[in-house]
Amino acid sequence: MLLTSGDFTAGHFNTMTVGWGSLGVMWRRPFVQVVVRPTRYTYEFMEQYDTFTLSAFPEAFHQALQLLGTKSGRDGDKIAEAGLTPIASTLVPAPGFAEADLIVECRKIYWQDMEPAQFLDPAIENHYAKKDYHRIYFGQVVAINGAEAYA
Repeated sequence: MLLTSGDFTAGHFNTMTVGWGSLGVMWRRPFVQVVVRPTRYTYEFMEQYDTFTLSAFPEAFHQALQLLGTKSGRDGDKIAEAGLTPIASTLVPAPGFAEADLIVECRKIYWQDMEPAQFLDPAIENHYAKKDYHRIYFGQVVAINGAEAYA
């Protein structure tokens, strides 16, 4: 999926591929949980804006998602390079993508930094050679738009 934060109308947003996270219910609200390292350009957008989207794509867009997960938006227009079309969301300023099969619109309701002292399995530390521990964001799902396959 692509995690996108920012403001579509202002033309100020960034996206990154995410593979870690969860969906569920918390505080009697539907939510998603995503994690972003502070070294990622998208982190700046997640800190500045109150909303984000998660967009899922058909398999044909695997290469585009690979590119968006490895290149930084600091270095150029990686979204255009990936051949994707940002579109306005229905309820939040953060955009989705025209090519997506599913767009989940979210409003941030909680965040917390991962604390390495709380890792119960020492092997988890192997994911943090640079000590750049993720920030965890909970987003309340406020809208879902997508293909019938997700209904």
